[in-house]
Amino acid sequence: MTTVAVLADPPREGLVLPELAAATPLSEVEAAELYTAMLRDVCRAVEASGGDLLVNYRADDDLPAHDGESSEAQLRAAVAPALESPDEARFEVQVGSSFSARAGNTVSHLLDQEQVTSAAVVEPTGPFLTRGIVDNAAMKLRRHEVVLGPAGDGRVYYAGFAEGIDFEDAYEPPVVESLTDRGVAADYSVDFLPMAPVVETRADLVTAITQTAARAGAGRNHPGHTAQCLVGLGLDVTAGGDGSELVRE
Repeated sequence: MTTVAVLADPPREGLVLPELAAATPLSEVEAAELYTAMLRDVCRAVEASGGDLLVNYRADDDLPAHDGESSEAQLRAAVAPALESPDEARFEVQVGSSFSARAGNTVSHLLDQEQVTSAAVVEPTGPFLTRGIVDNAAMKLRRHEVVLGPAGDGRVYYAGFAEGIDFEDAYEPPVVESLTDRGVAADYSVDFLPMAPVVETRADLVTAITQTAARAGAGRNHPGHTAQCLVGLGLDVTAGGDGSELVRE
């Protein structure tokens, strides 16, 4: 099956989800709480699937100065409550000067050095990742060298590889096109998963609130940690003069 690397930052206030803290009612502390909840949902989805969970964390030297626990320690503590077997999750430091480089180094190491069948990159901002999606992607990676999960605004919530590509600037927007182009340039077959939201901007947050509420109300699969966090933060969406409006109770 696929080794799924979750490329994550430690959930520190001011470091994660800065756009949400700047453009929504969320404070930096609350944005970090939401990031933690989404991270838990993503990691739990991977653990519950047939894939192998690998949490790739930013080294402390690559992050703003911080007085407190290390990046690895913070992420281990954040993820543990969501996992059935937290001691079995792998944690390894990311290497690279940009996200493209870090993703590429991770995938290349897994494919070339560890010789896994396929490797994938996801981020904590894609909480709608499910066990079924991870397993579906693994099946597709048996027939296609590159499998992508598209998100809004040309982004991706999942990028899987059975063969390596040229990762230099591969995550430049629009990411789904950039990664597709690199796969095609390598003469690889590229396939796609159903679209799913990511949560990075104000508009993304509106989508996440409405989707989690609707899915929970219908008794359907939804990111439980994320949904609980959003309810606890008192966020809601109402009809405004220019469309959906983000409000706080």
